[in-house]
Amino acid sequence: MKLNQTAVTHAKQLIKDGKYVVHSEWSEAQPSADAENKLLENNDWSDYSAWHLGVDAKEDKDTKGHYGFPFGDFKKVHRSGVIAAKQRAAQNGYDEIEKAADGLLEMINEREGITT
Repeated sequence: MKLNQTAVTHAKQLIKDGKYVVHSEWSEAQPSADAENKLLENNDWSDYSAWHLGVDAKEDKDTKGHYGFPFGDFKKVHRSGVIAAKQRAAQNGYDEIEKAADGLLEMINEREGITT
């Protein structure tokens, strides 16, 4: 699993634009399979990719299995999603993804005055 720099850039722009949610339960906020399918019906794989911090080169790029570490609901970045991505990346040894998620988390925290 490698870092998807396009997704990092997308997330940073959304955060700069104020398009993020500070308080949410990621288990409830993360897109369902139906929401993913709906996005893909109306958009291409690059739009889907922009919402995932990781890409798996072993999987076909036109499959959901190619993308990992989602961080938003296809409208806004969720702080809880960024935290989940950071934790999962750390657990699985994906240092680049963990570092990118940490940077996104720091951006949100700084904008919101959250100290950890």
